[in-house]
Amino acid sequence: MSQTLYFLAEKKPAGRDFVKNRVSVVQYSREPAVQFYLNTYMTQGEILDSVRGLRHKGGRPLNTGAALQYLSDNVFTVSAGSRRLEGVPQVLILLSGGRSADNVDTPASALKQLGVLTFAIGTRGSDSAELQRLSSDPSHALSVSDFTDLPSVQEQLSSLNMSQTLYFLAEKKPAGRDFVFLLDGSDATRSGFPAMRDFVQSVVQTLSVDDSKDRVSVVQYSREPAVQFYLNTYTTQGEILDSVRGLRHRGGRPLNTGAALQYLSDNVFTVSAGSRRLEGVPQVLILLSGGRSADNVDAQAAALKQLGVLTFAIGTRNSDSKELQKIAHSPTYALSKTKAWNGFPAMLDFVERVVEKLNVGENKDRVSVVQYSIDAEAHFYLNTYTTKDDIVGSVRGLRHRGGRAPNTGAALQYVRDNVLTSSAGSRHLQGVPQILILLNGGRSSDNVDTPASTLKQLGVLTFAIGTRGSDSAELQRLSSDPSHALSVSDFTDLPSVQEQLSSVMSRLNMPQTLYFLAEKKPAGRDFVFLLDGSDATRSGFPAMRDFVQSVVQTLSVDDSKDRVSVVQYSREPAVQFYLNTYTTQGEILDSVRGLRHRGGRPLNTGAALQYLSDNVFTVSAGSRRLEGVTQVLILLSGGRSADNVDAQAAALKQLGVLTFAIGTRNSDSKELQKIAHSPTYALSVSEFNDLPSVRKLLKSTPDIFFTEITPESPTIPVDTAKKDIVFLLDGSDGTRNGFPAMLDFVERVVEKLNVGENKDRVSVVQYSIDAEAHFYLNTYTTKDDIVGSVRGLRHRGGRAPNTGAALQYVRDNVLTSSAGSRHLQGVPQILILLNGGRSSDNVDTPASTLKQLGVLTFAIGTRGSDSAELQRLSSDPSHALSVSDFTDLPSVQEQLSSVMMPVLPKKPAGRDFVFLLDGSDATRSGFPAMRDFVQSVVQTLSGDDSKNRVSVVQYSREPAVQFYLNTYMTQGEILDSVRGLRHKGGRPLNTGAALQYLSDNVFTVSAGSRRLEGVPQVLILLSGGRSADNVDAQAAVLKQLGVLTFAIGTRGSDSAELQRLSSDPSHALSVSDFTDLPSVQEQLSSVMSRVLVRSTPRTPTVTVLSEYVHHKRRYCGFGQRVETQRRQSPEHRGSPPVRQGQCPYKLRWKQAPARCSTDSDPANGGRSSDNVDTPASTLKQLGVLTFAIGTRGSDSAELQRLSSDPSHALSVSDFTDLPSVQEQLSSVMSRVLVRSTPRTPTVTGKKVTDFYIPKS
Repeated sequence: MSQTLYFLAEKKPAGRDFVKNRVSVVQYSREPAVQFYLNTYMTQGEILDSVRGLRHKGGRPLNTGAALQYLSDNVFTVSAGSRRLEGVPQVLILLSGGRSADNVDTPASALKQLGVLTFAIGTRGSDSAELQRLSSDPSHALSVSDFTDLPSVQEQLSSLNMSQTLYFLAEKKPAGRDFVFLLDGSDATRSGFPAMRDFVQSVVQTLSVDDSKDRVSVVQYSREPAVQFYLNTYTTQGEILDSVRGLRHRGGRPLNTGAALQYLSDNVFTVSAGSRRLEGVPQVLILLSGGRSADNVDAQAAALKQLGVLTFAIGTRNSDSKELQKIAHSPTYALSKTKAWNGFPAMLDFVERVVEKLNVGENKDRVSVVQYSIDAEAHFYLNTYTTKDDIVGSVRGLRHRGGRAPNTGAALQYVRDNVLTSSAGSRHLQGVPQILILLNGGRSSDNVDTPASTLKQLGVLTFAIGTRGSDSAELQRLSSDPSHALSVSDFTDLPSVQEQLSSVMSRLNMPQTLYFLAEKKPAGRDFVFLLDGSDATRSGFPAMRDFVQSVVQTLSVDDSKDRVSVVQYSREPAVQFYLNTYTTQGEILDSVRGLRHRGGRPLNTGAALQYLSDNVFTVSAGSRRLEGVTQVLILLSGGRSADNVDAQAAALKQLGVLTFAIGTRNSDSKELQKIAHSPTYALSVSEFNDLPSVRKLLKSTPDIFFTEITPESPTIPVDTAKKDIVFLLDGSDGTRNGFPAMLDFVERVVEKLNVGENKDRVSVVQYSIDAEAHFYLNTYTTKDDIVGSVRGLRHRGGRAPNTGAALQYVRDNVLTSSAGSRHLQGVPQILILLNGGRSSDNVDTPASTLKQLGVLTFAIGTRGSDSAELQRLSSDPSHALSVSDFTDLPSVQEQLSSVMMPVLPKKPAGRDFVFLLDGSDATRSGFPAMRDFVQSVVQTLSGDDSKNRVSVVQYSREPAVQFYLNTYMTQGEILDSVRGLRHKGGRPLNTGAALQYLSDNVFTVSAGSRRLEGVPQVLILLSGGRSADNVDAQAAVLKQLGVLTFAIGTRGSDSAELQRLSSDPSHALSVSDFTDLPSVQEQLSSVMSRVLVRSTPRTPTVTVLSEYVHHKRRYCGFGQRVETQRRQSPEHRGSPPVRQGQCPYKLRWKQAPARCSTDSDPANGGRSSDNVDTPASTLKQLGVLTFAIGTRGSDSAELQRLSSDPSHALSVSDFTDLPSVQEQLSSVMSRVLVRSTPRTPTVTGKKVTDFYIPKS
């Protein structure tokens, strides 16, 4: 091959004339590697010398498609020396020895679109059909029996007379143009479509079609494009005009301009569709668009520019001018009737007029203004100004922000989290009405439903005012009531709705209607019955109907106390009647008697619960929740839900809905308990005919609604006498020969198990592109049944082993209670993966998820597997085993069995206590009492015998660690530090961010946490107010980690939030003021002693093997030598190469066992293009000490998140300044390593060798 390259290069003109031709060489296997670019060498001699020095790359598989794509993206570009845009012919000569392992069609087509002339030369191992598809023309596909015969095609290659083939463009001046009209046919352009059609006609009439110079095509689009006619459909002007006159508006939504542009690249600007682009005929695109695209247009617009298409983008006042400019060939080719920001002054005038009518004052009306586009920004908060003049003055000074996408959903969430909060001046906790007036000029580019629903749940009255560019249905969803959605043709017409707005607001009489619950104890209740109407309940539905009637007959409906609603569901819910539909008992009973069974499947209880939150427990549907009326939900369910119910059930609890879940023998009792307000409210009957037996209990429940709820145990005891074992078998094409050996291995492992319903359970899953369970954990209960099923398995086959998707499948479909998994009962979960090759999808996230669940994963691979990937797949790198071939599996069976042997969990001594203290402005006076409380609790602990550890974190806007769990080892040191605590101050109070910080930085091995050793983790939160950010996800993460959280608040706190923060609602305690903290200390001690006695680690399989893991970790020294090694032939990995900022050094650990090296030092030159939070958090959990060093191009906040501690984030102006931080880095490292304790993997027995970067 190199001789052929040498020959071709030698045939080119030498000396100064060689600058006419340029050459690049790329070698590839799994991925491509550039040997040199088109602009690397300028003389023939340099190229020949480089070709002589080529070395074979090696590797597999052969990804020709990826290599071609790489050429499009990185070689046939201006920066890499390509002169394609100057009209210089682009020639690709491909030498391939086999069939590609990936798809070549799309990248080959892309090269053809770029005008690249491709000659594909293959051997007997190649696929001749593939070679022809790769070539720009089938005649350009050549073949030899072996690469040693390449000289035989050199003459053939020359005989193709490339000079005549390639350079005719320069000789011939083609006449004419190819015009493509792309017309917006969405719903929004219905009235304007005749004008668009007339415009196309008027342009066509000016063209020279009849003499074969100009060609025309018309495409109309909304959700997807549709060709009206191609460039080669008509050859006369008359035919084109007739077709244009007959155009009919398509309609539809959304408007996907990006997809339409991509369609033009792939299907219209092509030779087969009549395009003469490759002949040098100018390509013109005229886009007529009436609104903003719902999808991204950037890549597609850039692709058309790459093809040399001259694009004119014409929009209306509803279009996005910035988007039009991006689509157009240049900004000057973007034409628009109006500018988007012309309406902003009218908005400001409207705000000013509304403010003028208010009674502004500290204890009267308050005002805030927020402006948004892609993101939102508060110009001033509710507590910023207290006079009308100040507000009006600030409004007059506002400037239009600009920005492409109106993300209304994100803006609503911003208002919820940052404006309608106590710290920002909101008085919603005092019963003051909260009103949001939204002025909106177009459809949101993100989802608005969830944030709009959240505002409704908070009782915020939202008025959404839009223009003709807005989506009326969206405005209604945004508003607290559909009647609050108002519309004007343009913002200059806003005065016309001001009177209407004032009228609606005055009619609401909100202080009496919405917020009188603090003044009055309302009578009555709102009852909602949610009935399972799926196919499985057909015979039991009459009994359900009778039950509803019997309950309704006991209610006080006629005197307007009680209200009733009935909803039936299967796949989706359907309201039979709302809470405000009927006002008499007779009407309700008549409607219930007339109920008919819906039928359908599956049973989506989660979706039904979400529907109730959004559509039934709302003011507009008759709910009186905001008036303090008790909300009761009675669910009658005959089976297990096909979707997830956790988040939706939690949402109802957040709303204060008292849910009773009544099921039958076919229902999932654990699911019912999760749905119910508390486990005691989950009731069960053998069948629906037995419902009368629970009616008496239900009838008496109003008296016990607010009695103490039995707390659920937050921890799971470990049962080591049982195991749930899942075998995941690679059934892709590459394992066909080894599959019988896999089955033998499974059979031998099963033979050694103690199989039984209450003993060991087994499941087998096979996968390639997708996964399939052959049998579940609860399918068979005897060893003979399992072995018989295994012997009958057949190899699935399939090209790509998608191991990541298979792990996710196991997580979602096998390791679940319904499939027989007993993880909630503390039974160890074991996954044995037999893998024959590298995964074709990402495995990190699903593998991490399984580790989080405590699944013990053993990954066994062959020589075709990726050893690094096997280690990442395994729960511990030592659990990654390898054999040369699947027939050698018996050799690892003994090793696997020894690790799987049940080990009794160690009874860990001591506890890790973390105190999280609210240090915001609101707690200044109470801080001494908080400090005294911490001291008194610490004094009760055994601090000097290394049993208990303590950490203190203070927070307001962001958290600050006072000391970590491994900072002090004696009680005296801890007490001294606590006495010296100073109030932090600041606002707002971001409790959610503080909890996240604890997960990432405090409850970690490097910070002294002994969670992985089974030591109970206790968090005591002292909070004086409601959090300004969301706490739900972060609190859930701590619960997942097994942290026992006790939340103690004052009168300023939100009691519901405290319960959500706590690991159990009974762990939420309250005092009127922090000076009363001593009154709850006894209660706290009592609860803690009760809970901690029964608590065990949340991840039982980790505890079962803690002795094993601890044993391995004990011998991991930290004294391994760190060295810097100069790379051979240093090259920057980017493309094309950048000669500045190269770092020709790499760090490596010598003889470092898996998971023993705990320092990481990424040098970073820019912001990450993907999310860093989860992997960074994972490293912290592993105890890795990460130092992130960035330049001026880096994101400082991201560097801090990447680092194991914010102080480990260092910065230089440029990488050439790295020596300036060396001393600082050494200092921080020595400080950190000195304070490490013997229990953490960061301890050193001797000084670490010098850490340095040599100067060249």
